[in-house]
Amino acid sequence: MKLKYELIIYWSEVDEAFIVEVPELPGCAADRETYQESVQNAEIVIQEWIATAQALGRAVPEPKGRLLFA
Repeated sequence: MKLKYELIIYWSEVDEAFIVEVPELPGCAADRETYQESVQNAEIVIQEWIATAQALGRAVPEPKGRLLFA
């Protein structure tokens, strides 16, 4: 499955980890010590989020691409 959701990635001093948020999927976020690991973890969490939503009969938003502009 190709995941095309926007990812917001930032370093958290408090957590001492990279945080990845997926704004199109409410509550969907991941973290890890390295940038690469955080993105890989986010891919897993996105798949789990989608699987859970489908199991509960909830709609899964279509990826819209870039939502925010820096």
